[in-house]
Amino acid sequence: MNSTMTTKDSSFIEQSARQRVKNVLDEGTMRELISPFDRITSPWLAKQGIVSQFDDGVVIARGTINGEQTVVAAIEGSFQGGSLGEVSGAKIAGALELAVEENENGNPMSAVLILETGGVRLQEANLGLAAIAEIQSAIVALRRYRPVVALVTGPVGCFGGMSISAALCSYIIMTREGRLGLNGPLVIEQEAGIAEYNASDRPFIWSVIGGKQRFESGLVDSYISDSQSSAREAVEQYLNQGVPTIHRSEKYSDLLEAFLRLDTQDHIAPHDAQQVLLEGVASHE
Repeated sequence: MNSTMTTKDSSFIEQSARQRVKNVLDEGTMRELISPFDRITSPWLAKQGIVSQFDDGVVIARGTINGEQTVVAAIEGSFQGGSLGEVSGAKIAGALELAVEENENGNPMSAVLILETGGVRLQEANLGLAAIAEIQSAIVALRRYRPVVALVTGPVGCFGGMSISAALCSYIIMTREGRLGLNGPLVIEQEAGIAEYNASDRPFIWSVIGGKQRFESGLVDSYISDSQSSAREAVEQYLNQGVPTIHRSEKYSDLLEAFLRLDTQDHIAPHDAQQVLLEGVASHE
């Protein structure tokens, strides 16, 4: 990071989850919900000798963005790899359900999800999966009223069930350092073998699931630089756009039709796969 950068233009990625939430909200409006002072921890980690955290790795706050009521949830990637369990997942689902309730009562409220997560916390298995399902249901309910914006910056990326949650959002914003996919590189390498997918080949990984590739394939809406001002401006832009006419999750039939044209028996060049995705996305616009 350039030491001459102003605070406003310093790295967004290097901030903690709490700092990221504060950055996207209007100055002085952040009010944290279920904070560390409430001392709500996972009941399962200590039983396995794992040190718990009082916010369980998720920061929830409400405030305003450009004067409009917004709830923001940010996952702390440095705690348990950003994985979600019973408590952390319930916090995000509850925040989204709060926004749904506000809208049903005639009080517009949008949501921003700052995602840095490997998906479900394996130590909490089905409880985490149930929480992620609740998150996804709440996103679909809220996006009928107001935009739900996902911000995927890195370095953990966004994988597992939470990558599906991101795909359900009204808009997705990524940085070059962000990664988005159903399975993480190490999982794919373990299953397919290092010859097929080398998780240590960073240029290859980012060329397949990185922010730039996802944007150029039409799978995400915006590709931004790593700065606090860029993140804030992109969030503002998409909240101002309002609810999309067609959500990306409603375009699946066109994408499936495009993929059926690929012969998976032959080697598929990245550029060819990218073109197929672009055609599938464009056909529904």
